[in-house]
Amino acid sequence: MAIHPTAIVSNGAVIGSDTDIGPYSIIGPNVHIGDGTRVMSHVVIDGYTTIGKSCTIFPFASLGTQTQDLKFRGGKTFVEIGDRNTIREYVTINSATNDGEKTVVGSGCHICAYCHVAHACVVGNDVIMSNGATLAGHVKVEDMVVMGGLCAVHQFCRVGKLSMIGGMTRVVQDCPPFMIVEGNPSDVRGPNTIGLKRRNADEHIQKLIKEAYRILYRSDLSTTQALERIVKELEMVPEVEHFVAFIKSSERGIIK
Repeated sequence: MAIHPTAIVSNGAVIGSDTDIGPYSIIGPNVHIGDGTRVMSHVVIDGYTTIGKSCTIFPFASLGTQTQDLKFRGGKTFVEIGDRNTIREYVTINSATNDGEKTVVGSGCHICAYCHVAHACVVGNDVIMSNGATLAGHVKVEDMVVMGGLCAVHQFCRVGKLSMIGGMTRVVQDCPPFMIVEGNPSDVRGPNTIGLKRRNADEHIQKLIKEAYRILYRSDLSTTQALERIVKELEMVPEVEHFVAFIKSSERGIIK
């Protein structure tokens, strides 16, 4: 463990082995940082924040600080960040609003400069947030999502597994899994074929996702009718099951 002499590490903070704390960084008293994590210069980590193993946190990131939500009335709120994450310059990850709630970021994520993860968001594993991507409060981002630069997701929206959001896109409803979404207002452009290939989905799975997209977005059926047809006509592999379940559970409605 190497802590630069200009860094301030509060009493009570738990710092793992082989962890570096760079110049002028500030670590609060309720922070836990896992083994092998590198905190560069001028980073602030505060609140009840847990960071996993082998993360790299670049200068001027601010993690675990109080929510910007005006409804905050005090209490103990949390941030949990997993392993092997890269958190670039000026990223802000805020704590939750209500007592006992937490903001969660999974493992293997790449969060680029100036991104914002607001209160009570849940970000899955292997997510890429390009520069300036912004999540409002209570957003849920599933695994393996790619978010383009300067895109913004409205509060309480969900972004489905292995979807891709184009740069400068405004997301105000749920983005179904395995889809590409782009524009302002946003529109589903088609299946994320390249993403599926990169994640080694076989041709049969890709074909089923394309057919599910065609039924939902290229027929004259309502969402309910389209889902009934998908269940009736397509093989219910896990990917199609997740696609159907995600849409059925949507509270804000899906992008159409």
